[in-house]
Amino acid sequence: MSTATETTITLVRPRVPRIIALIPARNEGERIAAAVAGLQAQTRVPDEIVTVTNNCTDDYATARTARDAGSAVLDLHGVKGKKAGALNTALDEVLDEFDDQDLILIQDADTVLVPGFVEHAAAAMRRKVGAVGGVFYGEPGGGLLGQLQRMEYQRYAWEIARSGNRAVVLTGTASLFRVRVLREIKAARIAGRLGGGTSYYSLASLTEDDEITKAVKTLGYRTMSPAACTVTTEVMTTLPALWNQRLRWQRGALENLRDYGLTKVTAPYFGKQLMMGAGALAFGLYLTFVALQLVYVGALGVNPFWTAIGAVFVVEKVVSVWRAGWRARLLASVLVVELAYDLFQHAVYFRALTDLALRREERWIAT
Repeated sequence: MSTATETTITLVRPRVPRIIALIPARNEGERIAAAVAGLQAQTRVPDEIVTVTNNCTDDYATARTARDAGSAVLDLHGVKGKKAGALNTALDEVLDEFDDQDLILIQDADTVLVPGFVEHAAAAMRRKVGAVGGVFYGEPGGGLLGQLQRMEYQRYAWEIARSGNRAVVLTGTASLFRVRVLREIKAARIAGRLGGGTSYYSLASLTEDDEITKAVKTLGYRTMSPAACTVTTEVMTTLPALWNQRLRWQRGALENLRDYGLTKVTAPYFGKQLMMGAGALAFGLYLTFVALQLVYVGALGVNPFWTAIGAVFVVEKVVSVWRAGWRARLLASVLVVELAYDLFQHAVYFRALTDLALRREERWIAT
């Protein structure tokens, strides 16, 4: 007589990570509803959407509009540190409810995500990926200055795609973080292994998104920017506004490198800054040579070799903005307008470098 033994195997499905979206907002009553609607229209809708208002002076218009749009509201008052300070307070409020594998989406209030952003960003969270940033493009408008910024952002997206979708910076426009990584960042700051204070975002940095990218990488995690995770950001419509924005970005990037020092993580960033400086100096020498040739010779000579090099340069300029449309291709082929824009960028670079060397007071200027 034999006895049959039945074995029941129960398959346990892995838990699907929860996703919470945090939207820091100050006086964003006109744009917050669109941001919330964009999250509600996602193919993977966040499990919770929280608008974090801080020091608003709009008679609670931002908070009311966010609630009417379907977002929860965490209303803060008196929190210092601008966006970074508000996010640190909000993260302390919400993270206790989440597991290490859950995800936190941090998005600007003036941003509307493409419908597949959250789904594709969550799918990219694998193989030691600690955070996923968006690939940003410029919004319409702004005339010639706006067009030049859109071309610049298009080239940035082109370079990301060529690098295998590795994120250079976790853009503050919209980025997705693993909860465990954020907790490790805070613990590392408290232990002194990372600078910038004792919380998630550094209050000492002018560019908190650039700094937290380096923090994530320093802890051994990868950062990605999948092509499907696109966001549209504002473009500056005046030269003073653009100057203030880029000077803050450049000064913040240099200060973050100074604070982190030369490491395996920061070496490529140092290399990029050195290449920017070398390129700016080379461009300046070229313009000086052209000016001297015009003064002493009265005309520009034509050299077949350098003409060929110039043609390759123009082709690369055009190809890198091809997806931005015919206006961008035409402007890139003309070249001279972009050269003037490059001069502007070089001026920003040397001004930021000078301010850092002279230890001039760093300021955050709203754009």
